[in-house]
Amino acid sequence: MPPPPIGIQHLKATMPQNYSTAIIRTRKFMTNRLLCRKQMVCDVHHPDLSSVPKKEIRDKLASMYKVTPDVVFVFGFRTDFGGGRSTGFALIYDTLDYAKKFEPKHRLARHGLYEKKRPSRKQRKERKNRMKKVRGTKKAKVGAASKK
Repeated sequence: MPPPPIGIQHLKATMPQNYSTAIIRTRKFMTNRLLCRKQMVCDVHHPDLSSVPKKEIRDKLASMYKVTPDVVFVFGFRTDFGGGRSTGFALIYDTLDYAKKFEPKHRLARHGLYEKKRPSRKQRKERKNRMKKVRGTKKAKVGAASKK
């Protein structure tokens, strides 16, 4: 009988599927009192993965700083050349209300906290064509009238 396999392949076979080997470290930590948040640079070490999902990074940071994941915003991750390490930025707000107040709309939308209200495609096209018929400052009047 051959000896039991030892090494990474054996460990991967015995690990649960949702287990990640990513290690998260924070540096350049700063408490920003004006914007009611903590901000930091995150280094993610992931030797066996191509990249780590942002949701997983959010969850790990939330448990590290003892907050709920909905107030943690991570963005700007870049994988270093050769892989195995990524660096990005994280913001942890004091409350969800402060996050909604200070965070840009596109990052709120990624969390599902903001929905942009757009007129229908037909309305946008009609407005565009009405604005093509006038010149100068009258365009603003035509555009504003169509928004009502």
